[in-house]
Amino acid sequence: MKLNMNTTLETVQWFVFLLASSVALPIVIGSMFDMNFSEVSGLMQRTFFAVGVTSFLQGWLGHRLPIMEGPAGLWISIFSVMAITGASQGVSSGETLRTLETTMLFAGAFLALFGMFKLTQKLLHLFTPLVTGSFLFLLTVQLSGTFLEGMLGIQQEAGAIRVDEALLAFGTFFLVLGLSTFGKGWLRNYAVLIGIGVGWISYMLVAGQSGTPMNTAVFSVPEWFAWGPPKLDFSVIPIAFITAIILLSNLVASVVAVSQAVYGKPSYGYDQINRGSMFVGVTHGVSAAFSTIANVPLASSSGFINLTGQKRKAPFMYAAILLAVLAFFPPVVSFISGIPAPIANAALLATFVQLMGLGLSNIASEHLDSRRLTILGVSFLIGIGTMFLPSEVFEGMPSLVQNLASNGLLIGTVLVILMERLWKNNEK
Repeated sequence: MKLNMNTTLETVQWFVFLLASSVALPIVIGSMFDMNFSEVSGLMQRTFFAVGVTSFLQGWLGHRLPIMEGPAGLWISIFSVMAITGASQGVSSGETLRTLETTMLFAGAFLALFGMFKLTQKLLHLFTPLVTGSFLFLLTVQLSGTFLEGMLGIQQEAGAIRVDEALLAFGTFFLVLGLSTFGKGWLRNYAVLIGIGVGWISYMLVAGQSGTPMNTAVFSVPEWFAWGPPKLDFSVIPIAFITAIILLSNLVASVVAVSQAVYGKPSYGYDQINRGSMFVGVTHGVSAAFSTIANVPLASSSGFINLTGQKRKAPFMYAAILLAVLAFFPPVVSFISGIPAPIANAALLATFVQLMGLGLSNIASEHLDSRRLTILGVSFLIGIGTMFLPSEVFEGMPSLVQNLASNGLLIGTVLVILMERLWKNNEK
């Protein structure tokens, strides 16, 4: 009975983590493309379905670890850049979204081919601890801005900070962090669940019910190609290919991070990475087909595991199935997506504290000589600096260059890989 109760509670907490990790970014995309509430709700439903299905497939047939497949930070950058690029060229939001479906399909095809023909293992030498650590560090830096905007209540409209929402969000952040660090037993194990629950109730008491009530059917199948059929555009192939290569570093970083959290040491096998790559390709296909942000293995899963101490895979798999099934019931989706954005963002930021630490730990796992420090310095300065540049500054460049040059995470990671390859280490 105790085992069943533990499994139930762990499943609920994994479910809440999957949910919290899926809620915030569709809201951001909706804001970028001026979607109305109904369109954002539809995107939320499709996102829940895609996250549940792809997480289960990876855990069952792919890398076979408890790693959430969720909306990718790298793809958020690509969506943002292509939205601005399209608007500057007079392209409608609908056409841009259809082009993004095509880009995701091409990237997924590359990733699937890498895995099927075992090309991924031939590229693994590129992803040294310096590269994976840098990727994790840059990812947390990039997404921390998104999470902080959500916590401060300025995610959808760049107005003044909403003090009441910000105080509740930071209260949730420190509650999750405090319970996971100083709590004992079940308090530590269910820190994320407790934090979101307390934060949600507090938000309702202070700010009122979040979200907008919807009059929807009790049962609804997630819509296929809701943004319209993919718009064939061969000019996106280069960015799809480069994105696929960078996402391999995301895959390796996630597997390393979660294997370290589960087994106490970073480890992976060639077959595991090849399978993982193939199924990241499959998840891109599912994401494009259901018009959502492309899903990838989220390294933040390791932060969740370290925070809660939950290392078993079964509750994770149950939670993934539960999320996919609940996506067919819009009233339930409407209710659970009512988790206030400041609270969801605060809980996610707490898990990224662990992820940031893991990135720094990977970087420091090798002696930081002058060569490695220079590589890090150049990559971080240019990569992080690019994140602060307004996308409008790239308007005069061809669309391909705009999409590549304005993505700080992509630029920083590529620089680390290139400098490590070109600048040979002569120390023996």
